[in-house]
Amino acid sequence: MSQKKQKSRKKIIGKVRYHKNFYSKFLDNEREIIVWLPSSYKKTDKKFPVLYMHDGQNIINPATAFAGIDWQVDEASTKLIKENKIEEIIIVGIYNTPDRLEEYSDSEKGNKYIQFIVSELKPFIDSTYKTLTDKNNSAVMGSSMGGLISFLIVWKYDDVFAKAACLSSSFYYDNEKVIEMIRQYDGAKKQLRLYIDHGEDGLPRGQKMFSELTQKGYVIGTDIDYFYAPGAQHNEAAWAERLERPLIFLFGKDNNPPN
Repeated sequence: MSQKKQKSRKKIIGKVRYHKNFYSKFLDNEREIIVWLPSSYKKTDKKFPVLYMHDGQNIINPATAFAGIDWQVDEASTKLIKENKIEEIIIVGIYNTPDRLEEYSDSEKGNKYIQFIVSELKPFIDSTYKTLTDKNNSAVMGSSMGGLISFLIVWKYDDVFAKAACLSSSFYYDNEKVIEMIRQYDGAKKQLRLYIDHGEDGLPRGQKMFSELTQKGYVIGTDIDYFYAPGAQHNEAAWAERLERPLIFLFGKDNNPPN
């Protein structure tokens, strides 16, 4: 697959709000939070599903994104909403910190990062914005280590989040610890909707994780989606190019709750 060159841009599409110096007592640190709102947000009393995204500085604002290239999730969401392919959603971008590697892994600090999202950030977002708070309307998404922590969040807190998109995830990390966790799991099937993809960067671990999950009862096209993008690189431009697929899988208008 030939990867299209992403056009540079200078502005955000739509309305965003910033919550600067957002403090976590679990991590004892601060970070910036960016919140993208759908165009109808101020025009209606209805409530919206929420997508939480890691590496928040890279998802919407080209001015803060790595190498000036962002995921363009604002453009992709706006386009899919106008085409009536997904529900209107709120997007919460969680900026990373110098402790990104530890926070995005199955470690002591990673567990504290998950607690920060579940016990501090989500309650704040739900009390500040018009959100649908239940697990089937709460999703997480990330790439690389952000994909790894997205999976861990829904797996460990499936009563809070039922949907995750894991792009180019670092399932190799710590001797494939998370893959092994799934391999050894013998409990009831968790009611989740999972998206897993990768380019050349994810071989063979992305395939291994998908295989392990199918052996636990997840069915492609129903509660799991898997996509391999031949030739795709490990960067924001590549994730932007295939972003519509996970958005539709998580928030498509024809989707049923995870089963």
